[in-house]
Amino acid sequence: MPDLSPLCATGGSAPAEARHGALSIRENPELALASVARRRDAAQPSPLGLSLPAPGGWTAAGEVSAFWTGPDQWMIEGHGLADSDFAARVAADCPDASVTEQTDGFVAFEIRSSAGERPITDLLAKLVNLDPQRLQPGSAARTGLEHLGVFVIRRAPDRLAVIGMRSAAGSLWHALETAISRQVEVAA
Repeated sequence: MPDLSPLCATGGSAPAEARHGALSIRENPELALASVARRRDAAQPSPLGLSLPAPGGWTAAGEVSAFWTGPDQWMIEGHGLADSDFAARVAADCPDASVTEQTDGFVAFEIRSSAGERPITDLLAKLVNLDPQRLQPGSAARTGLEHLGVFVIRRAPDRLAVIGMRSAAGSLWHALETAISRQVEVAA
């Protein structure tokens, strides 16, 4: 039997990470994802006790959070739960909803600022076609980043997550890390 070792989406044995000035970016391989779709005439699901957000929203409670992805559809995040059968846990809690495992289909990058909200707001203004003032903490949006479709989640004033297709992890990492490094050059 060959000795198999898991790899992160960016191809390394450890998550990709970088720091430029006040901003840091880190691949988050510990994030579990499951999509939830409410079935016709079914009650509003409440996976793992979460109140699901309205359009453009993101909500969190303990180790789980959710963001809206479309009418009667949400993505449920399990923080630190990628090694578990997260979708089965969500499905057991939402028997009247359609639940699909998404963990291995996506890659998540967490961006943090050590200097408060301003570096994140400045980065958003250059990174995606979204008004940074409308993407306040507790909100999420689907948008394009360069040639890639992504979800952008404002987790806190100084924290931002970008979730994209795992098959484009290298391109997404390059786009994000380059934008962060250029922002530092402009600020200097």
